[in-house]
Amino acid sequence: MDSLLSGSDCNQLRAFVAVGELLSFSRAAETLGVSPSALSQMVRGFEERVGVRLLNRTTRSVALTEAGEALFRRVRPAVSELGAAIGQVRGARGRPAGSVKVHAFRSAAESCLEPMLAGFARDYPDVVLDITLDDAVVDVVAAGFDVAIRIGEVIARDMIAVRLGPELRQVAVASPGYLAAHGRPEHPRDLVQHRCIRWRWPGHATPYAWEFCEDGGWFSVAVDGPLIVNDKELARRAAIRGAGIAFPVEQTVADDIATGRLVPLLADWSAMFPGLFLCYPRQRQMAPALRAFIDSVRRVAAEAGPA
Repeated sequence: MDSLLSGSDCNQLRAFVAVGELLSFSRAAETLGVSPSALSQMVRGFEERVGVRLLNRTTRSVALTEAGEALFRRVRPAVSELGAAIGQVRGARGRPAGSVKVHAFRSAAESCLEPMLAGFARDYPDVVLDITLDDAVVDVVAAGFDVAIRIGEVIARDMIAVRLGPELRQVAVASPGYLAAHGRPEHPRDLVQHRCIRWRWPGHATPYAWEFCEDGGWFSVAVDGPLIVNDKELARRAAIRGAGIAFPVEQTVADDIATGRLVPLLADWSAMFPGLFLCYPRQRQMAPALRAFIDSVRRVAAEAGPA
């Protein structure tokens, strides 16, 4: 074996991969359970061993150099596989152990994740769930996640996808006060004359164009308005207070509609679309910790009702 990988050098390699994944010494140090200064020394020692700068550091940011990017892309899968292999061996001794990195749309938190967390922690005390709630459509593998929960229409074709719930639909809603002051749109295209609460999908420069269906075909409306948010719950609360028309998933405002806080609009043009799915890359051997997580999420989804 190359002398670069002997002894403590494996720890230096793990340190480099952790920083390369998170682009943050403080967050990587927290993940590895070491101090930022110790992590910095390990990475610096690794750079000295390979004889080339791998990271560009400033007081505010960390970025991979060209050489660092090339090395990171080659070694990260190997380090990940090594961790999975160790986790599998631990699992073979008894119960699952290790960590599971989860990326989930915020809309999945309440329905898919929160109901299973306490039971999972009780049943699998040696498994750490590292959960990131984010509406960005990230590359699950490249970003270092083991599994993701997202809507069906944005799942890559090479991923295994498991349905977790029924189809969904978005519906325009506004408060009674807003409608009394501004009137009611009769067709989706009328929305361009209204004050809409827009949502920006993470990673997109422009706000999301609202999508409707007519005569079996989809069309979009580029709405305008005084408020752009990246959090749909904030949009819901703003609509209740009369700030404008919002476009949430119907089930998230069912109680508001039932109590009259919000009024549904343009329902005839709101069609169903694929709901939430659990997705993960194909793999020959799945770590027991990941299998336990997948089974727990699927069980909670099944108990909640038919997909």
